[in-house]
Amino acid sequence: MFWRMVGRILFRQWRKMLMIAVTVALGVSLATAMLNVLLDVGDKVNRELKTYGANITVRPRGASLLRELYGVEEESGAMAQYLREEDLGKIKTIFWAFNIVDFAPFLETEVRIGTEDAPVKLTGTWFHKRLELPTGEVVETGMSPMKSWWDITEGEWPGGEEESALAGKSLAERLGIKPGDSVFVRGKDGAGRTLLIKGIFHAGSEEDEGLFAQISLVQALTGRPGAVGSVEVSALTTPDNELSRRAARNPKSLSSKEWETWYCTAYVSAICYQIEEVIPDSVAKPLRQVAESEGAILEKIRLLMLLVTVLSLLGSALGISNLVTASVMERSREIGLLKAMGAQNSAVSLLFLAGILITALLGGLAGYLAGLVFAQIIGRSVFGSGIDAKPMVLPLVAILTLLVTLGGSLPSVRRLLSLRPAEVLHDR
Repeated sequence: MFWRMVGRILFRQWRKMLMIAVTVALGVSLATAMLNVLLDVGDKVNRELKTYGANITVRPRGASLLRELYGVEEESGAMAQYLREEDLGKIKTIFWAFNIVDFAPFLETEVRIGTEDAPVKLTGTWFHKRLELPTGEVVETGMSPMKSWWDITEGEWPGGEEESALAGKSLAERLGIKPGDSVFVRGKDGAGRTLLIKGIFHAGSEEDEGLFAQISLVQALTGRPGAVGSVEVSALTTPDNELSRRAARNPKSLSSKEWETWYCTAYVSAICYQIEEVIPDSVAKPLRQVAESEGAILEKIRLLMLLVTVLSLLGSALGISNLVTASVMERSREIGLLKAMGAQNSAVSLLFLAGILITALLGGLAGYLAGLVFAQIIGRSVFGSGIDAKPMVLPLVAILTLLVTLGGSLPSVRRLLSLRPAEVLHDR
């Protein structure tokens, strides 16, 4: 008898029940989309931010110390310490190897171009490197993917030719350099090499006044085979917290449990520590401003999505409250009759809520499926990739649907309990 009465409620008020289902579906679809994106957004936002450069620099220990203490920038005898190019593949063997997106070495020197007396900075690097790791794996890295935000105004990125080079836009305009030109450069000791300009780049910084060439050519020009002055690393990281900041100051201050948690979390300080473990005599430091900005941006995006989710559910609760109140008013005589026949308030409330909850659950299921589609649309349009459907979202959405429905129905239930049969059944 109970379920037959519930069925009659759903059938007789199908228009209002349909509106309740649609209201729930709209709120749940938005909540589902936001929760799935929220749980999957970390790596995607980090990858988007990694297109704007590195967030870790690696330098020789001695050179880094002298630069910090005394501001020594020239390649004096005291500072002539370098990393070894053959060790760089070890960066991709650390615990968080899969979080290392790109890395590239740099070796700087000053040269003179043709008859020009003013020195020009020449930086050696990997434009695009196919690297064999000690583990036998092969990875592709280099400056071209890491500096993808650079604008190649003319020409193209250099290939694997040792003589190929890129010229900064400001330098190219000043000297009249164009792609395809050959430029003769002379080092400090008089040694010279001819560079083939493959492209002109615009970085919007002092780099526009320089030249970039293959690192092997700069090593030969400076007489330092296999030497690397610094390495820029682009890594996916977890936003810093109190633990990571303490570890950055002194890892030895952590307890064994804290140390294990820190080491096995992709904090930028943990990744730097692990890089120092595999690269001899190196100091890896985060570009703190970049790393903190990434964490702040990610937290703000998550907060915004959470706020949108809460507001959508509150909107659904208000809509349900209005619709259920209208339903109670419309069925007040029927409710009064049930009470006059001896039905208890609890039985009448349960009968009324059963129909609402069945409608809400059907609307919630439809909203969940629609939310998965919306999440994919957001992922494809914003991040260029799909959003993984998180299993934990389904039970979370079911609980939220139940709470929103009960919350929206509560004012109407209170009104239902206050109805007096004598008043609603009186024939006016």
